[in-house]
Amino acid sequence: MTHHESEPHRSTHLPFALTILGAGSATPTLRLHQTAQLLSIGSDYVLIDCGEGTQFRLIEQKIRPGRLRYIFISHLHGDHYFGLAPLLSSLNMAGRTEDLYLFGPRGLDEVLTTIFRVSDSRLGFRLHFQIVEPNQATFILDHPLMTVQSIPLQHRIDCTGYLFREKPAKPHLLREKLPTDVPIAYLKQLKDGQDILGADGQLLYAAAEYTEPGPAPRSYAFCSDTRYVEELVPQLQGVNLLYHEATFLQDNALRAAEVYHSTAEQAATIAAKAGVGRLLIGHFSSRYKQFEPFLDEARTVFPETYLALEGQTIDI
Repeated sequence: MTHHESEPHRSTHLPFALTILGAGSATPTLRLHQTAQLLSIGSDYVLIDCGEGTQFRLIEQKIRPGRLRYIFISHLHGDHYFGLAPLLSSLNMAGRTEDLYLFGPRGLDEVLTTIFRVSDSRLGFRLHFQIVEPNQATFILDHPLMTVQSIPLQHRIDCTGYLFREKPAKPHLLREKLPTDVPIAYLKQLKDGQDILGADGQLLYAAAEYTEPGPAPRSYAFCSDTRYVEELVPQLQGVNLLYHEATFLQDNALRAAEVYHSTAEQAATIAAKAGVGRLLIGHFSSRYKQFEPFLDEARTVFPETYLALEGQTIDI
């Protein structure tokens, strides 16, 4: 996978890309940062998890935090959200006034409320918090460009992944086929897939003749800390890009099961059974100094596997 990889037929799509900010696990290292990803769709930025130091990673990647509109937190282990309060504080000091939407587990609101209460901090913007129930897949956001659904995971504490699906694009008008005097109102109807009928009910312009389908909608699934859960497969079926944690190699499969994590081989097995387009693996344990073995192990099961490299942006 190359930097800013994209496919030619997707050039008419709105931006839909993922930037890896942190791909490490709980123990800090100088090589990997803790989990955080930035999804851009259209002009909106979506932050997925917010490990310690995430705001520094945003600065390093020249990403303007003020453009954040949504934040999704998977669970309340510190390496996935200890960077959130500092980020919110910095947004406040920068003068943010635009509403911000936060999705996460029960108790996250209590943590943030306590931090801001004891520090006598008041946000100058409205923070909307929605609890994500961990035990069932639920549609939690209907955005003009996408929907977001929760993915129930199995970890030591309640943990939720997220499935981002782009809404279908409207058909493209084939203007070269249309007469120049077609009323503008007709053009809108055709783009909406509606045939144009005359006053007598006769067909004037068929939408199928004067439009072509828009580009296929894309999808991204984020599966944070979880043991191997084959029940995920139906929900992940056919997604374009799947991120699935791979904390251990297969020779530590027993250890992975004990601590409710996955191996590279297990992540690849989920990807293969779900028929996804590409697989990203990350959340590597600090015990490993080389990451190519993760790639080698996963690719024996699912060849379209790539490492979640920090600083990399992937077009979906």
